[in-house]
Amino acid sequence: MVKLTDCGVFYINGEFVPETETFLENRADAYKRTIAYGILNAHNTAGAAEKGKGLKLKFDAMASHDITYVGIIQTAKASGLKQFPMPYVLTNCHNSLCAVGGTINEDDHMFGLSAAKKYGGIYVPAHMAVIHTYMRECFAGCGKMILGSDSHTRYGALGTLAIGEGGPELAKQLLNRTYDTTYPDVVAVELKGRLRKGVGPQDVALALIGAVFKSGFVKNKILEFVGEGIDVLSAEFRNGIDVMTTETACLSSVWKTDRKVQHYLEIHGRGGDYKELAPENGAYYDGLIEIDLNAVEPMIALPFHPSNVYKLADVLKNPYDIFRAVEAEGKKIIGNPKINFNLTDKIERGFVKVSQGIIAGCAGGIYDNIIAAENILRGYSIGNGEFTMSVYPSSVPVYNALMKNGLLSTFVEAGAIVKTAFCGPCFGAGDVPANNGFSIRHTTRNFENREGSKPGDNQIASVALMDARSIAATARNGGILTSALEVEFEENKPRYFFDGGIYARRVFDGYKNGDASLPLFYGPNIADWPEIAVLADNLILKVAAAINDPVTTTDELIPSGETSSYRSNPMRLAEFTLSRKCPDYVSNAKKTAQDAEAAVKNKKLPDEYKKALAKAGLKLYGNVSIGSAVYAKKPGDGSAREQAASCQRVLGGAANIAKEYATKRYRSNLINWGMLPFISDTAFEKNDIIIVPDVKKLLKDGAREYEACVVRGTESFPASLWLDPLTDAEREIIVKGCLINYYKE
Repeated sequence: MVKLTDCGVFYINGEFVPETETFLENRADAYKRTIAYGILNAHNTAGAAEKGKGLKLKFDAMASHDITYVGIIQTAKASGLKQFPMPYVLTNCHNSLCAVGGTINEDDHMFGLSAAKKYGGIYVPAHMAVIHTYMRECFAGCGKMILGSDSHTRYGALGTLAIGEGGPELAKQLLNRTYDTTYPDVVAVELKGRLRKGVGPQDVALALIGAVFKSGFVKNKILEFVGEGIDVLSAEFRNGIDVMTTETACLSSVWKTDRKVQHYLEIHGRGGDYKELAPENGAYYDGLIEIDLNAVEPMIALPFHPSNVYKLADVLKNPYDIFRAVEAEGKKIIGNPKINFNLTDKIERGFVKVSQGIIAGCAGGIYDNIIAAENILRGYSIGNGEFTMSVYPSSVPVYNALMKNGLLSTFVEAGAIVKTAFCGPCFGAGDVPANNGFSIRHTTRNFENREGSKPGDNQIASVALMDARSIAATARNGGILTSALEVEFEENKPRYFFDGGIYARRVFDGYKNGDASLPLFYGPNIADWPEIAVLADNLILKVAAAINDPVTTTDELIPSGETSSYRSNPMRLAEFTLSRKCPDYVSNAKKTAQDAEAAVKNKKLPDEYKKALAKAGLKLYGNVSIGSAVYAKKPGDGSAREQAASCQRVLGGAANIAKEYATKRYRSNLINWGMLPFISDTAFEKNDIIIVPDVKKLLKDGAREYEACVVRGTESFPASLWLDPLTDAEREIIVKGCLINYYKE
């Protein structure tokens, strides 16, 4: 189904040839023949792009939603923002429901509208569109680059290199600065053959994710989709695969374009944004992924990660053994023996019973998926038992087309509920299952801290990712887990008509027409960033949390769900930091922050740190920063949300220490919030005191290795900390304490 080639390959006359078998002339520049190179080079402000060298990129447009845009605009405002220099879209698809905290969600929306009017932005009201569908419909185009403060910012199927990043990277663009990164490796994804009826984009995506995530095969690389298998896929089908590439840990993705992409752009009134994109003959790629579409079958990602992928047929054939294995691993991930995480109790007479089916968001709620589900469910009922089903079209234009084509009635008549455009089912703010419930979803993620789960309160829900087609087949079977290959149905896809007038009448478009004299709307929960201290000559860290899980997600660092309503209040949100993984983290970090304040006020170190220095046999020259640290093996998988780092920072966090970082975007968030992204082979423990002498000088000098001393109880020992390469600006941001301080000066 999926084959990986972990060496360089050349694309010659439509075929891939390993570099060891090729004697191509001018091979040194062959990487410049990829689609990705052409786009990166066109957006690089530092001259011609070169492999292994730094890029300084400016984007064509940006997008944020209502969990992230307040903090981004507040950061940019504090750093001197005058107007938005590019189209900046503010959607309201995450905190759409005013269900927690009284007025504060709608207060954020009013802040967004006031910012669009003041700075010249584009404001999409709540329930109009999920962020990525709106950007596909209105902004993505061939050869463009788009930056978004959401990890699933992917528009590669439309020829756009799109990147999901933490908020500070968007703030930089608002301040006319650049996105700085090293030229990435580019891996080809060759699609071959033709899919069987009943197999959907989520099935292809899960097959890909399952093959590459755990090995890091494409981590921080660009995926470039080519091959004759693309030709038979509609543009929306491609979008459904593309948006899930985030879960491979790649940096971005781009596809070859053709008449189907041109048609997609034309029906959305943007035919001028089309151009044919294809690799040139002789293009060089750093690796190859071959996907045989003929062999792809319905897949399922079981709890608690999109990479925990199985063939659905295998689960249906042997649910007991597979569920027992998943239960055992899941209990390790949860780490709470009081929680009865159970999948085998969903098996009745050899069948798997599901409590809920959801089709939603940027991955599931697209027109083609909903049509396919409608075809399967037409004339059937979901039953009147425990099983429920909800369908969320991803934009009002999609909803309108379904309604005009008379297709929504199928779901209503079957007993499903059709809802408005909303990202909630992807992060746990809508259709939350019952405790110990088992939900199948065509959404993006299934982490253990999502979908209403609160392991600290002994609550858990199990979410499995599946394609809309097999979800509909399951619904048709009354909630008994079923593959779409097992049901008969007639494929009927009415033509899609996009009504742009829906947006023209309702979306506020103030690009290039901002009025600086207008005020920003501030609700009682919208707060400015607190002052952040600069880095001193020496650093003493106290480990406030030590996490030894193989991977730590951003959902564990700052939980999603009900916390979303507090994203505009840095200090209030910080109270939730690591609350479901390490409940004592906040109190530990606050105690260290109090020690830091006492050291400044009294101009001397508290006794605990004096004793640590004495035990280490060290004498520090110059001033000293005291800060907390989080140790984790591989932190930062998942969301792009900057709050995973900023919440640590406002509580006095000064560093993370890891074996490796799961994503570039999390490491970037740490840097932009003035935190040192150390890596180390040492396994640190909670309450370790780590002394790093001369940290500021070493950092300014570009040092890679930092010799530290660890004090643990009655013993002390040396430890090496490392920093992967930083740009001059990144080093200075850390020295200044954060991006806001850096720009103030």
